[in-house]
Amino acid sequence: MTSMGYGAAQSLTAQLEQDLASTIDVAPSVSRRAVLGGLSILGGAALTGVGGAQSGDGGGGGHDHPDHGNFGAVGEYDSDEFDPHEFLTEFNTGDNGDGGDADPNEGVYQENGRTVREFTLTAVDTEIEVLPGVTFPVWTYNGQVPGPTLRVEEGDLVRVNFVNGAEEHAHTIHPHLKNLDPDMDGTPTNGPGVLNPGESFTYEWQAEPMGTHLYHCHTMPLKAHVHRGLYGALIVDPKPERVRENPRDYVNYHGPMTDELVSELVDRARSRNMISHPDYAPEGFTGVNEMVMVMNGFDTNFDGDNEVYAVNTRGFCYGVGSTDGRGNWAAGETKRPIQVDKNELQRVHLVNMIEFDAINSFHTHSQFFDYYDAGTTLLPTRSNIDTVMQCQAQRGVFEMDYSDHDPGLYMFHAHQSEFAELGWMSFFEVV
Repeated sequence: MTSMGYGAAQSLTAQLEQDLASTIDVAPSVSRRAVLGGLSILGGAALTGVGGAQSGDGGGGGHDHPDHGNFGAVGEYDSDEFDPHEFLTEFNTGDNGDGGDADPNEGVYQENGRTVREFTLTAVDTEIEVLPGVTFPVWTYNGQVPGPTLRVEEGDLVRVNFVNGAEEHAHTIHPHLKNLDPDMDGTPTNGPGVLNPGESFTYEWQAEPMGTHLYHCHTMPLKAHVHRGLYGALIVDPKPERVRENPRDYVNYHGPMTDELVSELVDRARSRNMISHPDYAPEGFTGVNEMVMVMNGFDTNFDGDNEVYAVNTRGFCYGVGSTDGRGNWAAGETKRPIQVDKNELQRVHLVNMIEFDAINSFHTHSQFFDYYDAGTTLLPTRSNIDTVMQCQAQRGVFEMDYSDHDPGLYMFHAHQSEFAELGWMSFFEVV
C-alpha cells in the first residue's frame, strides 16, 4: 500500500484550511452553503496545486483561477489553552479534573467496600480557536471542548462534583450510563433540576455497562447547550473477573461458550483496561495505543448550519506542518499528524457529538478496521470495514493494525465530503 506524499498532504491541508479560515474570517455572516460554493472553486485550485507543488511547475489544471498553484502560508493556531494532540490520550481516571499533571489515582478511594472515582467538572464560558485565527464562544466543562475524558472501571461509583461557574446560563450533566437513580440523570425534571450560575451538585453514577460512552448538558434549548460544547467522553473499562463469570454479557454471540473463547474474552477485557492497570497486558496485546476522537462542529454564524467541522474541535488539527513540497516535512507548532507505531494496535474511542447534522462518519484511507458498536462488546460487531456512520451520541471503538503498511501519511476524514472540506480531515503518520 502506498501513502499520500508528504508534500501533497501538506499542500492539500494548508490550502483547504486557508480557504476555509479566510472565508469565515472575512465574512462571518456567510452561510455554510456559501462557504462550500467558494471552496468549490478554491478547492479545485488546491487539488490542482498539489501536483504543481510536487512538480514545481506551478500546477497545470487548465483553469485560470488566480489562486491556481498558490499554496499560501501555513497557518498555526495561536491559542495554547487546549491542545487536541494531548487530548487524544489524556484520560482522567479519578484525579478531580487536573488532567495529566496530577496523580492519576488522586481521586480514587474505597468507600463501603466499593471503589469510588471522584471528579470535579466546572461549567466555564470561554472562547476556543476552531481554525487558525477563527474563535468561537463556547460553554464548556473545565474550559475545554470536548470536556475531560473520564475513565472508570465497570462497577465503580462515579462521583462528579459539578459547579456551574458560567456567567448566565443554567447547566446540568447527563451521563449515558445505566443509571439506577433518576435524581442523578441530569435532566431539568429530576433531582436538582438545572443548576443556575453559582450553584453546585454532586452526581453519583453507576459505572455500567462497559463501553465508550458520553456525558453532556441536558438543559433546554438542548441543541444550543450541546452545540456550544458541553459534552465529553466517558469510558467504562471491563473488569476481567466479571467477564470470566458472565462471558455472554460481553458478546453478541449465541454459539458454544468454550474455555478457549472465555479465555480470549478475558484477555480482551484486560487489554481494554490497561490505562488503570498497565500490568494487565495480556499476550497478544502487549502494544496498544489508545486515543479518543470526538466528532464535532461549529455554527459560527448561528444560522443552524455548521461552518467548521473537526475531531477534537480544531479543524485540520492533525494535518501536516511545513514542507518544501518535495517530501521533506516537519511538524508544525500546533498542527501535525497523529504519529502511530506500526507495531502497535491502534484503538480509537470514537464519539459523535455533531449538532445540526443528522449523521457523521469516519473513513480511513488504505486501511480497514474492526468496529465495536458502543464499545459494549468484546468481539467486533463489524469487521474489516473502512467507513463507519454515527448519529449524534452514537459511539464505538475501532481497532486498526498498520503492521503491513509502508511508513508514511494516511488520510482519515468524515465521508460526508463537505465535512472534510470544512475541517474534518487529517492524517495518521505510520512510523
